[in-house]
Amino acid sequence: MKVLILNCGSSSIKYKLYDDDQQLAEGLLEKIGTAEAQLGHTVAGRKKVVSVHEILEHQAGIELILKALVDPEKGVLTSIEDIQAVGHRVVHGAESFSESTLITPEVVAKIEECIDIAPLHNPPNLAGIYAISHLLPKVPQVAVFDTAFHQTMPDKAFMYAIPYVFYARNHIRKYGFHGISHYYVSHEAAAMLGRAVDELKLITCHLGNGSSVTAVDHGRSVDTSMGFTPLEGLPMGTRCGDIDPAVPLYIMGKEELNLQQINALLNKHSGVLGISGVSNDFRTLEEESDKGDKRATLALEVFCYRLKKYIGSYIAAMNGADAIVFTGGIGENSDAVREMVVKDMEFLGVELDADKNRAKKGGVAADISKPSSRIKVLVIPTNEELVIARDTRRIAAAN
Repeated sequence: MKVLILNCGSSSIKYKLYDDDQQLAEGLLEKIGTAEAQLGHTVAGRKKVVSVHEILEHQAGIELILKALVDPEKGVLTSIEDIQAVGHRVVHGAESFSESTLITPEVVAKIEECIDIAPLHNPPNLAGIYAISHLLPKVPQVAVFDTAFHQTMPDKAFMYAIPYVFYARNHIRKYGFHGISHYYVSHEAAAMLGRAVDELKLITCHLGNGSSVTAVDHGRSVDTSMGFTPLEGLPMGTRCGDIDPAVPLYIMGKEELNLQQINALLNKHSGVLGISGVSNDFRTLEEESDKGDKRATLALEVFCYRLKKYIGSYIAAMNGADAIVFTGGIGENSDAVREMVVKDMEFLGVELDADKNRAKKGGVAADISKPSSRIKVLVIPTNEELVIARDTRRIAAAN
């Protein structure tokens, strides 16, 4: 079954085309809303083709993508009718969705209801759904939610210690994100260990410009670092992560900032960028740290220390762990970060093989722990699109 996967952002569309588990093509359309939108389109085994277009909204962008897929020279399909299903990454499903689902008018309405708590992400996700409904009206669509995997968290893990009425009335609670990635790497870890996922206690660390860590107990998310929004948890590229809630109020008073300004400060100008004053890119931070930049070093240390604390707390919460999994751009490629995080955890049974860790780069999964390590340390490249493709294929075939 040929399945098109769409991940629609506010000004971009990422896409992949699969035939079962085989990837046929992928691409990224950027700068939607301008006369200089750029499409980078790659067919498996060929060089990327880049073109510039005037694309003012998402439907026009998806029309362009569909044309690229059937283009006689750079396409892989003979007809748009070859697409048998479309899967959408949807960031927020709140408590309405605990699994992927066939898109119906009722499902769309529920996703629209979530706009209030995901104003930046759900509208462009919906734009993709609306566009496919218009362009390919007979093709089944499936929504795969970033929050769904975390719907197995118990009340004690997701509830905030604020008046309960805000949960009852406004649905304010921890939701968690990166669920598709955490689901994928937890199952891949089980395969690497030669055991069923429902036999294992895993801690999965998705580390990129946005980062989160999840406790996966017998295949179920029981706690995760991101919260009501992706701002909670680890310090990230530009997000502050966990801080005293009084700090924003204090800054607003001292600096005379309004709600929009403090929101931008915490989301766009904090994290390792805010600490270092240099960059939100961990490669740059490592380079500057090696040159002696103390604030770059501090930013790396704060990030790794916070992640170490989360890992320790999740080991306690699950009464043990079988493996720690690193994924995402930083998790897969930064041996320095991995080493800093698991250093001095031997008493818990975590023993890193320094040579394997330094030799490991992105692209291939690896066990970088010593044979004697009771808690294994794994590096596993994530593949969220493959999860979406498989769920889409399964649900579309059943309907």
